[in-house]
Amino acid sequence: MAFRPLGDRVLVKRVEEETKTKGGIIIPDTAKEKPQEGEVVAVGPGARDEDGDRIALDLKVGDRILFGKWSGTEVKIDGDDLLIMKEADVLGVIES
Repeated sequence: MAFRPLGDRVLVKRVEEETKTKGGIIIPDTAKEKPQEGEVVAVGPGARDEDGDRIALDLKVGDRILFGKWSGTEVKIDGDDLLIMKEADVLGVIES
């Protein structure tokens, strides 16, 4: 199934964090928090301003981002757990 976000929304796949600490202790699934880092899978065309003109998004497919703990709506598409969120919920882009 193909999914295209509308307006200023983005589709994000969470990036899993390491399951071990620096000391080699394995963290059980019940003690883990959901990661607040993800990769942009799809972007909408952008919101419209008062004149009806499109405002392009700053994000693009493939960007690695940080987002708030309670941001977005969780959805399952083709068996993948993804998040749909507004661009405003994104805290920043991680650059390598």
